[in-house]
Amino acid sequence: MAELSVNVDHVATIREARKTNEPDPVAAAVLVELAGADGITIHLREDRRHIQDRDLKLMRQMVKTRLNLEMAATKEMVLIALDTKPDKVSLVPEKREEITTEGGLDVIKHKNQLEDVIRKFHDQKIPVSLFIDPELAQVECSKSIGGDAIEINTGKYSELKKESEIKKEFKKIQTAVNAAVKLGLTVNAGHGLTYKNVVKIASIQAIEEFNIGHNIVARAVMVGLDRAVKEMIEAINQRA
Repeated sequence: MAELSVNVDHVATIREARKTNEPDPVAAAVLVELAGADGITIHLREDRRHIQDRDLKLMRQMVKTRLNLEMAATKEMVLIALDTKPDKVSLVPEKREEITTEGGLDVIKHKNQLEDVIRKFHDQKIPVSLFIDPELAQVECSKSIGGDAIEINTGKYSELKKESEIKKEFKKIQTAVNAAVKLGLTVNAGHGLTYKNVVKIASIQAIEEFNIGHNIVARAVMVGLDRAVKEMIEAINQRA
């Protein structure tokens, strides 16, 4: 059965819109866990547009499942992560001008830098996942530099409208997942997934975890976090 790690960044987005103290993403993380999620994901960005350092510190104390820290492979973020010691880190690309992460990490281009960062985390027994596009070369490089897991970027799949294009992208994801499994990598998936489109992706049995945030938080505005999380768990479990 695939697991669900809920990204609570956009609870913080609402808070930061008014620069106040509510809604609190830490409180949201507690509710998400009580609803049955298997983990909490947060992205501490360089510009601190949503999650703040305070949130990370408190979540490290409060989260009872697994805390997954998404981060750019910068000196500042590496030092923060090594100090906080999340259960795992997910290395992602990051640009100040983007609204959300626009594509996968180019592991090949940044191979030497990423290899050094991964080594630092492994020295502290912190597993590392790499957020990549479903491309075989990126999968293979992720393994060669010491990655423990990959997270397949499902952003393009989620944005496509034509059935023929969706099928083509789905096949690319399947191929990348199969290759990663053969190499011994743990495979996760996320970005742009919704209650509807996650069902097909979840049919790929080798995917062990889904990282989903915006669609759950958007649904929670209408029906509450407990129901929103449980409905996403049900959607993922349709894979069985």
